[in-house]
Amino acid sequence: MLLNNQKYYKYINLWLILTIILVVSMIIVGGLTRLTDSGLSITRWELFTGLFPPLSENKWIEYFDLYKEIPQFLLINKNLTIEEFKIIFYWEYYHRLLGRVIGLFFLIPLIFFTFKKIIYKNDLISLYLIFSLICFQGFIGWYMVQSGLINNVTVSHFRLSLHLFIAFVILALLVWIYINNINSTKKFFFNFSSENNIIKIFILLIFLQIIFGAFVSGLDAGKIYQSWPLMNSSYFPNDVQIKNILDFINFNDRSYVQFLHRNIAYLIFFIYLFIGFNILVHKKKYLYKSYLIVLVILLAQLVLGISTLLSGLNFYLASLHQISSIFLVIFSLSLYYRSI
Repeated sequence: MLLNNQKYYKYINLWLILTIILVVSMIIVGGLTRLTDSGLSITRWELFTGLFPPLSENKWIEYFDLYKEIPQFLLINKNLTIEEFKIIFYWEYYHRLLGRVIGLFFLIPLIFFTFKKIIYKNDLISLYLIFSLICFQGFIGWYMVQSGLINNVTVSHFRLSLHLFIAFVILALLVWIYINNINSTKKFFFNFSSENNIIKIFILLIFLQIIFGAFVSGLDAGKIYQSWPLMNSSYFPNDVQIKNILDFINFNDRSYVQFLHRNIAYLIFFIYLFIGFNILVHKKKYLYKSYLIVLVILLAQLVLGISTLLSGLNFYLASLHQISSIFLVIFSLSLYYRSI
C-alpha cells in the first residue's frame, strides 16, 4: 500500500495510470522510430536546447547538414531531401520530447507527495528508483544513438536491446505498484514461494524474448529466412556453424539470432500451455479469465510475428508485433499477481 493519507488515494492511482500510459506511448513511438530508421536524425544530445524543433529554415538546414556528416546519410540516404529529413527528424524529436515529459510528469507529483508525507518511506524508495531508471534511460538512449554516428549506419543492437529492456522494466515496475495500490496490497514479485515459479519463469522468458526481438530489429535479422516453420529448407539455419562453445553466444550472427528469437517464442508458448494445464488440474477458477486474456495476446503475438516475417517485414504488422508485446507484459504481470 502506497498511501499514508487516504485522501490522496485516487490522485496517486491517476498519477500512476497516466505515467503507465505515457511509458506505453514512449515504447510505441520508440518502436516506430526504429522501424522508420529515424533514430539517427538528431545527431546531438541537446537536453535543454532541443526542447523545441527547428523554427526557421536556416535551423533546418543546420540539422540536415549535421545529419549529412554521418555514415547513414553518406552510405544509405544520400538522395534524401530536406523535406524527407523533416519526417524522420520529427519521429526522433517526439521520442525525445516524450522522454522529457515522462520525467517531469513523474517527478513533480513525486516531490509533492514526498513533502506532504503521503507515501510510506519504503514505497518512496521504489518510486525514486523508478525515476532514477527514467533518467538513466535517457542516458542509455543517447549512448545508443552515439553507436550509429561513427563507422556504422545503424545503432548497436546490444545498446538498442538495453534501451528497450530498461523501458519494459520501468513499465513492469509501474504496473506492479499500480496493481498493488488499487488492491490495497503489498505483494512482492520476487518472493520465496516456489508455488508460482513457473509463471515467474514465463515472465522472465518474455523479457528475454524482448531482448532478442531488439537484436532481430537492430541487426535487420528479419530480412533473411523469410519463411516459416522452417528457415528455408531446414530447422536450423544452414549458414550458421557451431564450432566451439563461444559460437552459442555469438549474438552478432543474424541467422542465429533469428533462430533463437523463433525458438524462445516456441518455448514461451509451451510453458504457457503447461501453466494452463496446472491451473485446470488444480481448479484455480479465479485465474481462468486472466489466463485466457494472456493466451489470446500470446497467440496474437505469435501470429503477428510469423505474419511480419512472411510479409517481408510489413511496416504495420511489425508495428503491431511490437505493440502487442507491451500488452503481453502488462497482462502477464496481472496474471502473476492474481496467482500469489
